[in-house]
Amino acid sequence: MNKIIKWIPQLLAGARITILLTLCSVVAGLIISIFLALGTLSKNKIIRNFCKGYVFFFRGTPLLMQLYFVYYGLPQISRALTINNQFLAAFIAFGLNSSAYCCEIIRAAIQSIDKGQFEAGKVLGLNYFQTMRLVILPQSIRRLIPPVGNEFIMMLKDASLVSLIALADITKVTRSIQSSTASSMVYIPAMILYLIITAVFTFVFHVLEKKHSIYE
Repeated sequence: MNKIIKWIPQLLAGARITILLTLCSVVAGLIISIFLALGTLSKNKIIRNFCKGYVFFFRGTPLLMQLYFVYYGLPQISRALTINNQFLAAFIAFGLNSSAYCCEIIRAAIQSIDKGQFEAGKVLGLNYFQTMRLVILPQSIRRLIPPVGNEFIMMLKDASLVSLIALADITKVTRSIQSSTASSMVYIPAMILYLIITAVFTFVFHVLEKKHSIYE
């Protein structure tokens, strides 16, 4: 028990990195995905195909390979593309990956809104982007929350991949403790910590969903 107590500060430091990376990546992914979703629905064939190709690439290739490419591959293309900061490299890879998945979530939510809402926007004199911003997207929020919550939890667990580029998240810290102490008992508090974090954010998304359900 004393050993476990000694490990807690290190594990909590790793948890801070895991949570921060997940939050930043999903928020960035959501921002990018709005434009991607609108692009996939665009009548412009070039824009539509580019956005669909982007989504296909990042959904169709492993996140680990994307992370390796950003951290190890980009410097081989050009030294100017070298990213020495592991957190920044992970943020870029995870953010781009998350945007592809969130794009499909947002696209589905937009298409689930009755087409009459678009017609109502036209009657009010709104252009396409104004209709999206003022009419369609606000109505889509409630439908977005559950799948975005699932994406967040998946990204939270996938964040363990950053240990492979030596970023000190929960998994990296756990492996370091296990190597230095030769005790596999450290995996118990590490898994409990993951469960606690997952439970907290699951509750947060449940509250948000319940709050926005009044607008349905």
